[in-house]
Amino acid sequence: MKTETKKFALFQRVALTRDFPKLNLREGDLATIVDHHPAPPGQDDGYSLEVFNAIGETIAVIVVNESDIQALRPDEVLNARAWAAAA
Repeated sequence: MKTETKKFALFQRVALTRDFPKLNLREGDLATIVDHHPAPPGQDDGYSLEVFNAIGETIAVIVVNESDIQALRPDEVLNARAWAAAA
């Protein structure tokens, strides 16, 4: 039996590695993994992410490729920026 391996765990906080202009999300914004979408061998797995504002309200739910996110590191500092829903 083949076991599923995934790079990220459910409910892990991650950072975006690129901008998502349609949602006004930027590289470095934080998100929480809420689902994993395994891909066939040789393809990038997908993840559903929930993005929150600074007070914990959901502002976006998106599906991204594994290459669009990265684990948080202990040498990083959190930051706040103004966000407005994309028009």
